[in-house]
Amino acid sequence: MIALIDYGMGNIKSVSKALETTGTDVKITQSPEDIRNAKAIVLPGVGAFRDCMKNLSKLELISVIKEQILKGKPYLGICLGMQILFTESEEFGLCKGLDIFKGKVVRFQLSQGYKIPHMGWNTVKFHKKSRLLEEIKDNSYFYFVHSYYVSPEDSKVVAGVTDYGVEFTSMIIHENIFATQFHPEKSQKTGLTLLRNFIKIIQ
Repeated sequence: MIALIDYGMGNIKSVSKALETTGTDVKITQSPEDIRNAKAIVLPGVGAFRDCMKNLSKLELISVIKEQILKGKPYLGICLGMQILFTESEEFGLCKGLDIFKGKVVRFQLSQGYKIPHMGWNTVKFHKKSRLLEEIKDNSYFYFVHSYYVSPEDSKVVAGVTDYGVEFTSMIIHENIFATQFHPEKSQKTGLTLLRNFIKIIQ
């Protein structure tokens, strides 16, 4: 069973449906016990970093998520689910994240002609080989919706980058942690291939 964490934000149903197409058992949950019993954790999200952390705190899920990640349980973070892995975000004032990785979440500072949020299809250039990326070509297109991006202190965790006026980290892969700034559930065939690959990794 995959624990799909519902903290009251984002597109939980579309992520659930996309995962279910892989044939895996998905449980939308707010239960720490479900998270501990699951084979893997998926945390999606659209919205503000501070609200995400606040909701996870209210649900008393922060410690169990961090505990399970550090124990080696596979984790897939999508959009906000990737950003909260880092030390802090500057969105609406500094807000602490899970601090799994050292680094900040920062706002785009773009020249004229680039709109914020970054919304729509863009390519991802891979920096790592991974089972997550099997049958996916380098510079494939994925769907993005975001105004902030992660700036890791350790470049070794970066698995993919994207150019939108500035080159930013759009994918993280490190040991049991997989995370994307883009939305695989909105990225049609390529996104579904990535989700299927994640399921193969945890089986």
